[in-house]
Amino acid sequence: MTILKNRLFWPTAILVALLVVNVFTSNQFLTVHDGHLFGTLIDILRGSSPLVLVALGMTLVIATGGIDLSVGSVMAISGAVACLLIRDLGDQNAVGSVLLIVAVAVGVSALLGVWNGALVAVVGIQPIIATLILMVAGRGIAQLITDGQIINVQSSPYATLATGFFLTLPVAFLIAMAAVALTVVLTRRTALGLLLESVGGSPSASRLAGIRAKRITVMVYVVSGAFAGLAGLIYSANIKSADSISAGNLIELDAILAVVIGGTALIGGRFSIAGTVIGALLIQTLSVTVVAVGVPAKATLLFKAVIVVVLCLSQSTTFREKVFGRFKARNPVAPAEVPA
Repeated sequence: MTILKNRLFWPTAILVALLVVNVFTSNQFLTVHDGHLFGTLIDILRGSSPLVLVALGMTLVIATGGIDLSVGSVMAISGAVACLLIRDLGDQNAVGSVLLIVAVAVGVSALLGVWNGALVAVVGIQPIIATLILMVAGRGIAQLITDGQIINVQSSPYATLATGFFLTLPVAFLIAMAAVALTVVLTRRTALGLLLESVGGSPSASRLAGIRAKRITVMVYVVSGAFAGLAGLIYSANIKSADSISAGNLIELDAILAVVIGGTALIGGRFSIAGTVIGALLIQTLSVTVVAVGVPAKATLLFKAVIVVVLCLSQSTTFREKVFGRFKARNPVAPAEVPA
């Protein structure tokens, strides 16, 4: 069947299966309380928001044949900058001041993306090495900003980024979906998507065709940094503090996994925004399901690894042909004889 050959079929099928499991294992899968939606499904949507944002930026970077390992550190820096500035406010509940600080933190994150993009596109350093520099140094920068301490804030407007609701849905999820919608419009309704795929497919050929590959490369790293910074704000707003050690720790691995699950080619040249969103939701749903079914904490990572391996194998056309091909009829019907 054609639908089975679609790369998004198996991730979507497994996501639906995990959600069904949660329907029977959770006390409240989806309920309404005080005019807001609550339950396991809402927890999944809210919890997946930072990963969706990070994976979205990672998708654009990978589409150009790059990689961004620094997104976790950028999250830590963004949260540290925001919490430090909010702590020094005379009134931490001043909406205008908090919004300005959020813009500053995202701007700092975008500048870090400029740094990564310049190292890759201008200096010519391999993306994995260029972003590894900020991945390591970024944690140190975040700790310098916070002086090695956890900065606590008591700002209701800032907390709204993670715990607030609008139109019965979590604000964090709405922010992530707004980023997704904007990315889809820019990459699928304009020529930008084609340019990204051209640069990822063949940078040399794209330059010969008149495409400004360096500028596009810098741009995707800037977007990746900005989205990671926004994810860092949601993370720190959720815990109402800046934790430079735990914020975004190893989220780059989950982001890469979400991108791969969604069908984006790691070598560049092909990407899927919808697939990335499904991959991020799948990873978060899997984390929630592991707890819901009572898997021991010490076996959690192994359980998740097994599920991911099964998913990747199910997406492999070669694997499916070798395994399921054996169940085909071994004695096919002989063709009808043609009369002389």
